[in-house]
Amino acid sequence: MALSREEIDRIVDNLKMPYRLIISLMYGCGLRVSECISLRVNNFNFDMKILTIHDGKGKKDRTVPIPDSLFNQLSTQLQRVIALHEEDCRLGYSGVFLPNQLETKYKNAARELVWQWFFPAKQLTTVEKSGELRRYHVHESLLQKSLRTAVNKSHIPKRVTSHTFRHSFASHLLQANYDIRTIQELMGHSDVRTTMIYTHTVKSTTKKEAKSPLDF
Repeated sequence: MALSREEIDRIVDNLKMPYRLIISLMYGCGLRVSECISLRVNNFNFDMKILTIHDGKGKKDRTVPIPDSLFNQLSTQLQRVIALHEEDCRLGYSGVFLPNQLETKYKNAARELVWQWFFPAKQLTTVEKSGELRRYHVHESLLQKSLRTAVNKSHIPKRVTSHTFRHSFASHLLQANYDIRTIQELMGHSDVRTTMIYTHTVKSTTKKEAKSPLDF
């Protein structure tokens, strides 16, 4: 079930940072929760206002426009990440967690700014075997807990999960007359039949320029 824009705004208003920005980005860009919490600095191109999702479902990359209404908040979050990264480096930490193949290929990548999590966990993690201090991204369970609290405060009589915001993204694009192929591309669906589930209540017509529904 999709939420109305007014319902989304009510929920977002009851969220604290960074969860407010995470949920806003999930709705504004149609991201899966796993894609959003695992974003790194190098996923964002602020000059081009483009967000690239690497290794999404099906291991495919896709790009989506960064919502204009989130641009300043995202820029501020980047500055927080930069400050945290500088402090971590002063403490002599070993970097963020990376896929093993990437760590093997690029020895210093874990400590480079571009590989830092965009939504980092508050605490460093000690690796048992090596004793290294590493940083992980914010945990999904903390996001889900914060979201449940915000939904309850918003008094919305619907079942709301993190996936609801991705569902709402697609539904609102259809209501704004985006064609189904554009939505398929923005959602990262390999098969258009998956995207077609959103058309049972909304008629779609063609619209050329892609925008985030957060900017309507």
